[in-house]
Amino acid sequence: MTDLQIERHDIKGLDGLPIAVHVVGQGRDLVLIHGYFSNAWTNWIRYGHAAKLVEAGFRLIMPDLRGHGESGKPHNAADYPADALTDDNLALVEQMGLTDYDLGGYSLGARTTVRMLARGATPSRVILAGMGLRGLTKTLDKGGYYKKVLTNLGTFERGTSEWMTEAFLKTTKGDPVAMLHILNTFVDTDEATIAGFQQPTEVICGADDQDNGIAQELADALPNGRYVEIPGNHMNAVTRKELGQAMVDFLTA
Repeated sequence: MTDLQIERHDIKGLDGLPIAVHVVGQGRDLVLIHGYFSNAWTNWIRYGHAAKLVEAGFRLIMPDLRGHGESGKPHNAADYPADALTDDNLALVEQMGLTDYDLGGYSLGARTTVRMLARGATPSRVILAGMGLRGLTKTLDKGGYYKKVLTNLGTFERGTSEWMTEAFLKTTKGDPVAMLHILNTFVDTDEATIAGFQQPTEVICGADDQDNGIAQELADALPNGRYVEIPGNHMNAVTRKELGQAMVDFLTA
């Protein structure tokens, strides 16, 4: 895991904001987008998913979303317009010259993937992990929860969901101000649009994860969707080896 030769690239996102992109491996291009509060390292590299995909013959392109990781984290609300994350990642596809590629993400990364598809991205295959239908059609369903956490840091009882969410933010050295602004970038995608996505799509979700709705409903809404269940809930399914293996199995089938 630690001997991966990861290259750092920088692209210009919306309004020129610097977006850090981590690239590793050789072979078919696969863009992977991390979840909210996270970063490319935590989501894809730390638990071995990247190593498994590189071994399977992929070149991974893993951005840190704006406000996250090593990318720009402005504190001005104007730097977080609706669909900004989509704009950034469409810019990544263009600036890195990607034409024949696969695309996927976990949680907010899956939502960003869907927004990219809705706005014309043309990957060959798609992975939507840690995401159900409701998390796409009603994106701010949990917005109140995250606002509560981010505006009351340090007040939660140990072991509660809010306490664990705050602990994760500390682990990833997340910026609470930037995280609050990220909520303003969320855009809903209606079910009719989702039903128009033709790419073979694998929906991967933890057995105990309904944070973003029901994953099976999302798979059923997609013309070429299939659902794969792995162990875990929304917070820990991303740490399981089964996630990386499910991705490899789908992309090499």
